[in-house]
Amino acid sequence: MKTYSQKASEVQRDWYVVDASGLVLGRLATQIATLLRGKHKPTFTPSMDGGDFVVVVNAEKIRVTGRKEEQKMYYRHSGYPGGLREIPYKMMRAKHPDRILRLAVKGMLPKGRLGRSQLSKLRIYAGPDHPHIAQQPRVYEPRVRG
Repeated sequence: MKTYSQKASEVQRDWYVVDASGLVLGRLATQIATLLRGKHKPTFTPSMDGGDFVVVVNAEKIRVTGRKEEQKMYYRHSGYPGGLREIPYKMMRAKHPDRILRLAVKGMLPKGRLGRSQLSKLRIYAGPDHPHIAQQPRVYEPRVRG
């Protein structure tokens, strides 16, 4: 039996909406990354972008466990000497709550052109409203452990 390899013309994309209120950051990010990659489908092909669109609402109500609220830092570098910038989790949550989840999901996707195209199918909104009603997204209930 031959290994199935999906073609670009065979890709069927669905839209999912996820309510992030009260969910743990990392556990939610893994499930979103699975949807974006298409690993939940029987037609999964590792070298193709066969995933679905994901709309996340209430990103400002996401939670972290342990002492990450006080200790977690986000780093970026300008490329110049001494250009390292640190942003604490609390400040990032106050100014850009959508970036917290986007960075967590980005780290779980492939690096390079394929990962960037998969990440472009993720839409994150801090509040409960989103403008993607016309796509008729289905509600996705994340599996919650513990």
